[in-house]
Amino acid sequence: MKRLKDTYLWSAAVALSLTLSGCFDLTEEVFDRVDSTIYYQNESNVKSAVSSIYSKAATSYAEYFYYMQEFSADQVAWRTWNGGLWGYDEGAKTVFSTHTWTAEATIIRSAWEFAWTTIGLCNTVIVDLSNIDPATIGMTAESLAAYIGEVRTLRAWAYYNIFEIWGGSLPLNTQPADGSDLPPTADPDFDTSCKLIYDFIATELDEAYPAMLTNSVNRMNQAANRMIKARLLLNAGIFIGEERFGECATLCQQIIGGQYGTYSLATDFRDIYSITNTECPEVVMAFACENGKLNLGWMRTTMWPYNIWDYFGGTYSQSPWNCVCIVPSYDNSGQVQTSGGSTGAACFLDAPYGDKLGAVYERFDDRDIRKQTYMVDSRNEWNGGLFLKGAIRANYGTGDALLADADRDGQPIVYVDQVGTFMNLGRNLETVMSPRWGETTSGYRLVKYPVYPTSAGIDFQDIDQVEFRLSEVYYMLAECQMRGGDANLAKETVNEVRERYFSAGDWATVKDQPGHGFTAFDLDWMLSQWGIEFLEEGRRRRTDLRRFDKFTQGQWWFFGRTQDDGVAYPATRDRKYEWFPLPASALLVNPGLIQNPNY
Repeated sequence: MKRLKDTYLWSAAVALSLTLSGCFDLTEEVFDRVDSTIYYQNESNVKSAVSSIYSKAATSYAEYFYYMQEFSADQVAWRTWNGGLWGYDEGAKTVFSTHTWTAEATIIRSAWEFAWTTIGLCNTVIVDLSNIDPATIGMTAESLAAYIGEVRTLRAWAYYNIFEIWGGSLPLNTQPADGSDLPPTADPDFDTSCKLIYDFIATELDEAYPAMLTNSVNRMNQAANRMIKARLLLNAGIFIGEERFGECATLCQQIIGGQYGTYSLATDFRDIYSITNTECPEVVMAFACENGKLNLGWMRTTMWPYNIWDYFGGTYSQSPWNCVCIVPSYDNSGQVQTSGGSTGAACFLDAPYGDKLGAVYERFDDRDIRKQTYMVDSRNEWNGGLFLKGAIRANYGTGDALLADADRDGQPIVYVDQVGTFMNLGRNLETVMSPRWGETTSGYRLVKYPVYPTSAGIDFQDIDQVEFRLSEVYYMLAECQMRGGDANLAKETVNEVRERYFSAGDWATVKDQPGHGFTAFDLDWMLSQWGIEFLEEGRRRRTDLRRFDKFTQGQWWFFGRTQDDGVAYPATRDRKYEWFPLPASALLVNPGLIQNPNY
């Protein structure tokens, strides 16, 4: 929970300068900014201005971008009950799980509106700091340059996030708003625009990092900067049609080698997500969270039932949603059970399906400690795995059964690794059903950041949100090695991370097994490992599925196997969905924007 002080002192003043924010409302009243020569009197003022951006950045790229990147992919779904009788939310989130969104989608609009706030703040602060004579406010030139590099990196990170979503339809907005015309799409040609934006991000990162600090865990630092560049290089084929795997591998080796800060893999994965994760050597950068200030705790409750606090042993005002689940591993065949689900169902990884995507829980090896039930012991230490599964009982499984609501109101909660109407409510049970047709107990749930019992005196909402960790660098390097033709070296690189999830005895066997549903250490296996390691961290679609050409062309769960309202979900979707459309509202107020192809 380390943080820069005075996080919010400057945000209100800077925000007044933004006109390129919200939905580009051209009738918005514009206020004069606070004169920077008056505000910046010492380094403390500079620090406050820089730190104000972080809370905006964390929230701007949290909720709506999470929906778009995770629900649209193969591992996490917004699941309703009985076709929408409960949890439908006007279909706003279901359209992502089913690949049926349009330019009118409310979440796409919200993501667009929030995204520009961070970029606008960065533009303002960069210009302000660049016009300061450091000696006049008692700073060294080196210290001021570090702050400028930090903000330029924040802006590059923000641009990278929207680049993954909207590609070449974006404008290049690099100056504070002055009330003049809104910037148009970078170039009328989509591919040319992609190249302009790619080059802008790459140049910003390369110019910024030499002046930056190292190992500043709650701030953008040199290693975080280089990781953004590595992400850009890894996905260059998607962005600009050029493979940069060799450059990416070199940069990853430099990061692992300590050229941009001292980091190492955590021996216990739980250290990455615990209340003390800023002390974890694997965490490169994390957004500092604190309940009442910057609170991303709601993201961690989306999968849980309303009475989950009885299980965790804590009491919080945060109400869980119970609308999100892990994509199921099994169909709905076999003998239906009164508690939900069925016995004898077929796994999507096996015949007759043979999928390589989805089936999240069963892609974990049975000996992997993460596959265990989430548990906190008598010493208030997290010593279990990641999942809430099967019968859920109070006090970490030692008390009375927790009871469901909605369609199974009053019945004990028994989570099943399936999604379907096992009580035949709303629609009769079918072998494969879409996320519209679940029950309140459909789908296993995930606990990525721990919830501590009240006796521990630790608020889970205070755990810092990890944005960059060293294991991602290992995975980027491994993929580059595999694409370079050395699958065995790629396996060994991934195994440097995977080893921590197994006992020494199990590891001797597991290390040479590709796992359930896979027969070789190939690209399918590599993509699966990406998903397992970074499960529900908000980036599964990003360009992972896209980089492997699986986002619209890959097969998982219900695609090609079911229909709703007489409309079939095709096994392969239209490639137009590989980029998201600009929201219709943005096009309405900014005629210079050009919609993504095919929308």
